[in-house]
Amino acid sequence: MQIQDKLTMPIGVFDSGVGGLTVAREIMRQLPSENVVYFGDTARVPYGSKSKDTIIRFSRQIIRFLKTKEVKAIVIACNTASALALETVQAETDIPVIGVIAPGARAAVKETKNKKIGVVGTEATIRSETYTKVIRSHLPGASVIGKPCPLFVPLVEEGFAKHSITEQVIDIYLADMKNTDIDTMILGCTHYPLLRSKIMAYLGERVHIVNPAYETAMDLKAVLKERQIANTSGTPGTYEFYVSDAAEKFTKFANSILPYDIATTQCINIEEF
Repeated sequence: MQIQDKLTMPIGVFDSGVGGLTVAREIMRQLPSENVVYFGDTARVPYGSKSKDTIIRFSRQIIRFLKTKEVKAIVIACNTASALALETVQAETDIPVIGVIAPGARAAVKETKNKKIGVVGTEATIRSETYTKVIRSHLPGASVIGKPCPLFVPLVEEGFAKHSITEQVIDIYLADMKNTDIDTMILGCTHYPLLRSKIMAYLGERVHIVNPAYETAMDLKAVLKERQIANTSGTPGTYEFYVSDAAEKFTKFANSILPYDIATTQCINIEEF
């Protein structure tokens, strides 16, 4: 393969559904020449309540699909899959695979002044304590408070991100966290950046909010540069979107948050991979 062909190969990005679009959006903003192939596992969402073995099986299937698109790197744009499957699939895959947890954890460590960090995420992500482990590997003695917020995902997906009902749910979940002295909080689910302004307003200015979607895009940029596989052509990237179900609903949601309109989303049978 010509080196130029390698540079223009796409980045594979996957998530359990639409949340990973916040990561795709940051990749589009920070790496505008990179081509992207996105897969949302909308038939099997949510991942947050499923077992580790199931998440690993799903991740392997999706990676097999993305490799048919000749991707040069893969971003697991899902905190649950990053927590439960990343190490396994990294060991099995011959191209770089990065998750969203390590970049977010490192950014929180850099940001905190008092070593007290909050993490919100799905039940599986919080239960795995992966954020806690990564944070403490960089900052021994850090105090990490995790809080599962399962209703945040359906609120975002049903279009209630700006609704007053979301403010009520934020209050129910985060009232205890608000009364602690954390100075940094990680949005440990890719849907949650769409609630960032409401969470910031609720917690107040003393708490710095870390968006792992942005940090992951910056990590990807560094990996591509290090491997000398970054697309430096200056040509705007192209984007393809695939889902395992409900393509129309996905397209509508994507168009509400991405910087440009996508015309079509293709539906595939992921169980075939």
